[in-house]
Amino acid sequence: MSDNKGPGGTPEPQEQDGPRDRVIGTPSPAKDRQLLAVDEDPAPAGAGAQLDEESAKRAERVVALFFLIAFAASVAFIAYYIGWSGRDGGMHGIFRARESNFWLGGTMALSFLAMAIGVTIWVRRLMTSAPIIQERHELVTDPETREAFTQDFLEGAADSAITKRPLLRRTLLLAAAPLGLAPLVLLRDLGPLPEKRLRHTFWGEAVKQAQSEGKKGVRLVVDGTNKPLKVSDFATPGGMITVLPEGVEKSHHALNEIAKSVTILINVPAEKFKPAKGRENWHVNGIVAYSKICTHVGCPAALYEQTTHHILCPCHQSTFDATDAAKVIFGPAARSLPQLPLAVEDGYLVATSDFPEPIGPSFWERG
Repeated sequence: MSDNKGPGGTPEPQEQDGPRDRVIGTPSPAKDRQLLAVDEDPAPAGAGAQLDEESAKRAERVVALFFLIAFAASVAFIAYYIGWSGRDGGMHGIFRARESNFWLGGTMALSFLAMAIGVTIWVRRLMTSAPIIQERHELVTDPETREAFTQDFLEGAADSAITKRPLLRRTLLLAAAPLGLAPLVLLRDLGPLPEKRLRHTFWGEAVKQAQSEGKKGVRLVVDGTNKPLKVSDFATPGGMITVLPEGVEKSHHALNEIAKSVTILINVPAEKFKPAKGRENWHVNGIVAYSKICTHVGCPAALYEQTTHHILCPCHQSTFDATDAAKVIFGPAARSLPQLPLAVEDGYLVATSDFPEPIGPSFWERG
């Protein structure tokens, strides 16, 4: 084995029969290899050619069919929304919500899908204009630009055949018309106005029903168990529990009624309780009831601090004094929690009337 060195001791290059190794960073010696192919004629085959009228007519009828499907689906969306989704007093419960989402979402999706398919077939089968290369210039609206735009628009309208094929034009407008009306129809969700329904809760109806049967009021039941609550069951000062009117779970639209009627019951030490004027007999030995719905934005005011006797709403830290008619002592709430008048009948805690003022956020009072 011998080393071939040239003058100065540097090795002389040797010829190799096989492929030579490339040094990293050097270009490939294959000149005919390219990463990107260059198309000398970018125009697709057939661009600008005349369509076969028989095939064009078939495509036109297919496009029109999809536009008609889009129209029918849009009309079905509006018809269901107006005449069917609000039956029996409105949409309530998970099954009615699922049904409404299925039909409203399905019809609207079908309308958009059918219109998209129709437009796609229109472009692919009925438009024959050659590709247009747009040059970028300064955005100056001069007369030449406006004239060029007008010319391009007219040429585009001619290439699209929208003026030549009235069937496509009319069915497209027909399909788009209900879609334009759909947002106006959805404004129905802003109403109907609540009128005076937010001024009252199920406590009032339940009290009237109980008093019609010769009772003093409706019994308080524990939320979750529906067990009537006795005074002896809630005799420990500092306790808090959530209660509802008896029978609310059997009412029409029970979930809505429960949401409005939910109430917290607090046992405030009798020596610290300061009843509001005119409400001296609304409590039972310091047991007092307030609406659980915060008067700020309606969050559940469900935290109670036994040492300070403060009711706290965890959403925005509105704080109410349970010993003083649930008056606001901190936070953004604008008014006290409404108080429910209580009494005792046969050892059970009962409510003798509805809340005297609207429960929940202050804007509800405008209802």
